Amino acid sequence: MQKILLNSKAIPRWIIMISDLCVNCSSFAFSYFITKNFEFTEILRGHFFIYTSFYFIISGPVFYFFHVHNGLIRYSNSHDILKIFGAVFVCSMAYLLASQLFITGFLKIDSLNTEEALLINFFIDSSILIMVRIAGKEVYYAKRSSKATVEKIAIFGAGDDAVFLKQAIESGENSNFFVEGFIEIRSDKINTYIHQKKVYHLKELAALKARKGVGKLLMVDGNNSLEDKRLVIDFCIKHGIKVLAVPPTKQWIYGKLNLRQIREIKIEDLLQREPIVMNNRYISEELLQKKILVTGAAGSIGSEIVRQVLSYHPAMVILCDQAESALHNIQLEIEEKYPGMVIKIFIANVRDKFRMQILFKNYQPDIIFHAAAYKHVPMMEHHPCEAILTNVLGTKIVADLAIQYSVSKFVMISTDKAVNPSNVMGTSKRIAEMYVQSLNNDNSMDGEQNNYHDRDAKVHKYKPMREPGCTKFITTRFGNVLGSNGSVIPRFNEQIQKGGPVTVTDAEITRFFMTIPEAVQLVLEAAAMGVGGEIFVFDMGKPVKIVDLAKKMIQLAGYIPGEEIKIVFTGLRPGEKLYEELLSKAETTLPTHHEKIKVAKVVPATVGMRNEIERLITLSMRAENEEVVKKMKVLVPEFVSKNSKYEALDTITDIRLVAVSSAKLLQNH
Repeated sequence: MQKILLNSKAIPRWIIMISDLCVNCSSFAFSYFITKNFEFTEILRGHFFIYTSFYFIISGPVFYFFHVHNGLIRYSNSHDILKIFGAVFVCSMAYLLASQLFITGFLKIDSLNTEEALLINFFIDSSILIMVRIAGKEVYYAKRSSKATVEKIAIFGAGDDAVFLKQAIESGENSNFFVEGFIEIRSDKINTYIHQKKVYHLKELAALKARKGVGKLLMVDGNNSLEDKRLVIDFCIKHGIKVLAVPPTKQWIYGKLNLRQIREIKIEDLLQREPIVMNNRYISEELLQKKILVTGAAGSIGSEIVRQVLSYHPAMVILCDQAESALHNIQLEIEEKYPGMVIKIFIANVRDKFRMQILFKNYQPDIIFHAAAYKHVPMMEHHPCEAILTNVLGTKIVADLAIQYSVSKFVMISTDKAVNPSNVMGTSKRIAEMYVQSLNNDNSMDGEQNNYHDRDAKVHKYKPMREPGCTKFITTRFGNVLGSNGSVIPRFNEQIQKGGPVTVTDAEITRFFMTIPEAVQLVLEAAAMGVGGEIFVFDMGKPVKIVDLAKKMIQLAGYIPGEEIKIVFTGLRPGEKLYEELLSKAETTLPTHHEKIKVAKVVPATVGMRNEIERLITLSMRAENEEVVKKMKVLVPEFVSKNSKYEALDTITDIRLVAVSSAKLLQNH
């Protein structure tokens, strides 16, 4: 029996059908014996074979109609039990009626108390059929759980989704998991049983690992609060138990869980925050049936902007990037997920004014999300001219064309590295911010920054102080995004997969982190509320120590930090600083109706500043790196290089004096 049940091949349906009928008829025969008090002489005289044969003829079609034989014994459930009860009951009723017509009426035989025999048979027959299935199921899972190749797991939660997950795992033909029980934190279900599996408290999970070999915990995505999720994951990390995430049941393919949908918990799951509540109505009003241009559309932020913008049904989305392969990939993804949407692919470098002018002339965008930029700090520290030509000149070209072609809004994606910058990349982004601010101030009615209603006001937008038809320039500033191209998390993952070491620049270095979807949601919200001239600052939460991040990632991968995978400190890279900031000392913030978005009160950018930026671009075109950095320090006096060869420029007294005097001159212009 064990050999048959443990065979991966299903038992032929006809064998199960014959077996069920044999049990059914044997049960009826036994009931006949009980009715006749086992008096065999009386039994033979009482037409035993006629009654039994007739029952066999009745039960065959009934059992076939109820499909009792179709279920796999190892996966029997309450539905199969109900089918057995139904089939035996219908057999009894059909036999009772038919025996009255044919045996009693036609054959004139009345030697059996049929009602009594059928009642006894109902309980014996259904009980045996159910017990056979339960016994077969128990033998299968008991033997399966003892196999060395089976992974013993627990499921977090004891609700409907957790039960569905257990059933899906047990019914999966290729499943290598064996469910030992359910895990709860605070529930009245603790120490109860669900589907023959005990519900344990989280603190018992470590004992389950030691006693029964439970090495993994499955958790259904979206079913738990972030607080509970972090508590469970931290507990599992501490005790060397892997956590696997399962998509919600509504995302299962055709209602069935595909084992390939199960994934390991990522560091992003630990760093994520409560979901953002967005004002979708205002965003929809802003984007509905508009032509949207996204520069840098193949990048991490740009591609997510495209995905989220498409959900608001724009008239057209233009994807502009110079990365051919990445742009092709996002095109294929969008065409599959958003059929019918008008998508235009435009390969171009934002530094190419003539090529960008063709884009504006052909498509006439209404709103621009400018995400194209060079972002890697050490790389740009060695190539300051390239940083200026892409981050400043590229922004200038797109912004100027926005005014020329009467674009309603220009939204620039900036960075926290633009605050008190210590590197070329951050400074180039700050200069780009200054340029678009100067354009906004040049077009505003009074040159002053727009006023903002109190957060409790009924009108959730800025007080309009700009002339109709003017392009509104808006800047959004946030920190590192989780999982973006070239970020620390993919690099750590790669190093862990290779067996280490994991390289961290400094034991004290911290960074702000935000998920890509969360960052883009806030960008869209800021774009909807902005009326021009603002620099929106996002709530990035608490800064995270990179070394702690590395340790957590090593533990999530199932290794011991410092022992199985080493952590090596390499020293700060060129232009890198220990702590990032979202606001400089000269800046303050104003609240908005969205608690995660504030408006920075920055030092005003002026029209005269644009002339200095033009000179900076000219120097960059000549590839005069040192002169370019000197000019950047003039334009942004708070720019103090760190861990860079350009630190020497900060020690030259006359350079800093020129910087300060120039800043005052520009501020008073």
